[in-house]
Amino acid sequence: MITPLILYLDVPFVTFRESHAREMGKTYPVPPPATVYGMLLSLVGETDVYRHCGVELAIAMLSNPRKSRILRQMRRFKNLNFSEPENVNPAYQEILSNLKCLIWVRSEGEKIQPSLRERLQLAFDRPELVQRFGCLFLGESDQLIKTIKLVSEDYLEGMRQWVIKDNQCRLTLPYWVDHVGSRNTRFLRYKIEERSSLSPPDLAWTMIRSPI
Repeated sequence: MITPLILYLDVPFVTFRESHAREMGKTYPVPPPATVYGMLLSLVGETDVYRHCGVELAIAMLSNPRKSRILRQMRRFKNLNFSEPENVNPAYQEILSNLKCLIWVRSEGEKIQPSLRERLQLAFDRPELVQRFGCLFLGESDQLIKTIKLVSEDYLEGMRQWVIKDNQCRLTLPYWVDHVGSRNTRFLRYKIEERSSLSPPDLAWTMIRSPI
């Protein structure tokens, strides 16, 4: 078995907008697997969201991000004309500050080569070979990642808050997002559990699957 890749992320400000939020831009308290997957694709310069279906991700929080509320302009399309002023309205949005986490990546379930794990390793070993565009962010496109690096399993030893699948809990996170409407967006239920374990518990792994 190939050892999973582990990435450390430090993001000063971030929003993971809740899929079902309406009047206010609420945020999930932790990075959804779908958001992490999209960030990893961006890191290796992949534009086909289906290419690495089958990859598995595990998330462990190293910080307790503070939640704040700001007032900003939000787009809600009431008019087909993109530039119409009525499409832009002031609204409150929640943001998280000081987010630090670890992301595990394993690719045994992928059917394509090179796997996402292999491409991530190459991106750090030989960044000059990666063709990508734009800045790297987690969440919304103006919320840039401060630090992303490969680390070992014992990096920053201590208690970690694991994002663990649990059908009895109320926290629902998307593992696949349909960006054309929302019909094919898929969710799983999770809990956030503090453990001193260095390796992801079995239920901390989420496989990225396309519903199509």
